[in-house]
Amino acid sequence: MSFKEKGLLVVLSGPSGVGKGTVCKALRKRGTDLQYSISATTRKPREGEIDGVHYFFKTRDQFQQMIDQDKLLEWAEYVGNCYGTPVDYVRDTINAGKDVILEIEVQGALQIKQRFPEACFIFLAPPNLRELKNRIMGRGTETAALIESRMTVAKSEMELMQNYNYVVENDQVDKACDRIEAIVRAEHCRVDRLIEKYKHLEGDDGQ
Repeated sequence: MSFKEKGLLVVLSGPSGVGKGTVCKALRKRGTDLQYSISATTRKPREGEIDGVHYFFKTRDQFQQMIDQDKLLEWAEYVGNCYGTPVDYVRDTINAGKDVILEIEVQGALQIKQRFPEACFIFLAPPNLRELKNRIMGRGTETAALIESRMTVAKSEMELMQNYNYVVENDQVDKACDRIEAIVRAEHCRVDRLIEKYKHLEGDDGQ
């Protein structure tokens, strides 16, 4: 039986406003082999967002049903809205040997670490908190009270960085993408992922 390497689950998270979506969009444009999982959420679509493309937009009742049926790999409530990762897509894609990247909030990443400790956890960090606040304000979609709420949460999330394997500073989007791609390449070369392959290699001389 030939060795088949499983895909890698890459978990990319960090504070709200750090640029997770922007970085993932840039990775898509590069034509990388990373498959993107679509999250389910109870929040309302922002302008330009399409159901089934950017998110699966659900009502509270629909989201609760997914929880009850164990259809979510993780879920979390964040600033009044729920977010979750559909489990079937992730499992099927990894078993097919393809890499999956999840762009999720910090709470969700910590849940995944309990169920998938072998995943690669990357914390996307801002250059500093002042820059993070500027990015959130630059959206033009948040009230002053919500901005302050997000900043309070962000400060506590920064303290959870120690639970991740890598930290990537999002000072420039292209540089952040370069770092993430380098991490994925390195992870595929880990001994614990490939040792079974080399244990079963047979040389031409039979040794």
